[in-house]
Amino acid sequence: MLQRTANQNRRWFQALLLTILPVVATSILGQMATYPNIESWYSTLEKPSFNPPNWVFAPVWTTLYILMAYAAWRVIRLPIRTPGRLATLTLFYVQLALNALWSWMFFAMQSPVAGLVNIIVQIGFILATIAQAWNVDKTAALCLVPLAAWVSFAAALNFAIWFLN
Repeated sequence: MLQRTANQNRRWFQALLLTILPVVATSILGQMATYPNIESWYSTLEKPSFNPPNWVFAPVWTTLYILMAYAAWRVIRLPIRTPGRLATLTLFYVQLALNALWSWMFFAMQSPVAGLVNIIVQIGFILATIAQAWNVDKTAALCLVPLAAWVSFAAALNFAIWFLN
């Protein structure tokens, strides 16, 4: 059995913190903007027929955040000089920031149009992250595909809500 050195253990732990903490922070920040507005504002909006029930969002996002953290963890653990590693991580953290910001734009600002602008840019960064990650770690890239699919669906939903209201 191979044993890790203290330095390897420290690097493994740092990688874990640098991937899990930002993802958890994004989730918490999103919830802070979303939950106070679900019953008071969101429930009053006209929604399209394909709008899922509210209970669907929490398990979907929990799964996506786990996949996102795992993808980032795989990339961050690569040797620092791995070509494309820094670009992948940069794109990942930008899309993560846009993810957190969307909740504040859509829910806290109560602005479907601001959310729509954000989510369109966000999809671009998610797709760029997947493309860049594909060159670095294909498993990490594949872990982000469900995110791209869900955020694309969310963009259609965001558009429909804006259009209907």
